[in-house]
Amino acid sequence: MRMLLDTFGQTLRTLWAHKLRSFLTMFGIAWGVGSLLLLVGVGEGFRNGNRKQLETFGKNIIFFFGGRAPAVEGSFSSMKWFNLTYDDYLAIQNESKLAIHISPLIARDDIRAVSDYTSTNGQVSGVPPVYSQVRTIPLQVGRWINDEDNTERRRVCVLGREMTRNMFPGRPAVGSSILLNGIRFEVIGVLSMIGREEQNATNVRIFVPFNTMRELFPLKGDNSQEGNALSFINYQPRSFDENEAAKDELHRIVARNHGGFDPTGKDIWEEWDTVKNQKTMGTIFTAMDWFLGGVGLVTLALGAIGIVNIMLVAVTERTREIGLRKALGATHRNILFQFFLEGAFLTLLSGALGVGGAMLLVYLLSGVQLPQGFDTPKIVPASAVAAVLSLALAGVAAGLYPARKAALLEPIEALRQE
Repeated sequence: MRMLLDTFGQTLRTLWAHKLRSFLTMFGIAWGVGSLLLLVGVGEGFRNGNRKQLETFGKNIIFFFGGRAPAVEGSFSSMKWFNLTYDDYLAIQNESKLAIHISPLIARDDIRAVSDYTSTNGQVSGVPPVYSQVRTIPLQVGRWINDEDNTERRRVCVLGREMTRNMFPGRPAVGSSILLNGIRFEVIGVLSMIGREEQNATNVRIFVPFNTMRELFPLKGDNSQEGNALSFINYQPRSFDENEAAKDELHRIVARNHGGFDPTGKDIWEEWDTVKNQKTMGTIFTAMDWFLGGVGLVTLALGAIGIVNIMLVAVTERTREIGLRKALGATHRNILFQFFLEGAFLTLLSGALGVGGAMLLVYLLSGVQLPQGFDTPKIVPASAVAAVLSLALAGVAAGLYPARKAALLEPIEALRQE
């Protein structure tokens, strides 16, 4: 133990005796480690930010809007738009094996909403209770629509956060009433803010039970099919990797219901698949991680080269010292252990400073408002460990190799070295 402490003390004295060289070595190591961690962390920030942005809509959801059926069987030169219908929803619910949490939706933005304090053209959506399992619906106060509300066609509603601020400024909304096209609805719940207020339409919506919406405010227009039309259907694939199979299954069901046309034709279906988006973005971010990691590795390699050069010079300058220590009785193992300790101490301490600096910068960035779709960079522990260990290995190897050559010299030969 005493010998270890003496060796460690000698290491510190040697490093202190060459302060500038030691500082430059440590700075190169810390810079390389910190740069690598931050570059990899930026890639993770992009990945997490994109995932969180998609999850403000819901997790692994698909929006199914409808499609364009050929006017003449087998001909796709003239296509006619059709809406999904309530019958399509029932068929999907009864027959689909790959779609879960299937939620039809009727949405209109021409309904006048009036409270005791103001009025607006509310964006009103009729949804079933299962909608809250598909989409992100964080309740701030009150409750969500339940099965009884839907079955009994109750005139109740849930307000998005911005709609609540507009219609009940500074006042409680739950338990109050609003008028939708002159029909009284009781407010049973208020949602929390989702994402940033201007970037998620849920914040400015009024939700009512689906059957109530069908009865009082059905879709209008040429494709409304006498109040049977839907704005779209939300659903989730049974598993993350079955999104394409689930879409194909629903396409076959709906194509059969609308004249039996071929569902595999090009440009028939209108839908938004967040699972596909996640897979595509995942591929992009993986490539970005490799690119940023490669840039970081180049920086790390430059730091390693600097360590090797400095350690080679340091050991060469101390050949006479090695000869003197051997003349005084130091063994081959004692000499190698001292240089091993110097290299390991220098690189591990510098690596820890690089990790600490990167973590400090990430902490400071956590309080900064970042652009939409970008999250605070995240330190990846595996990258930190790999960076520090690789530099430590480079530093130790760079010190041990010339030290071993010098230690193998006879003391008198080592003392003659300039």
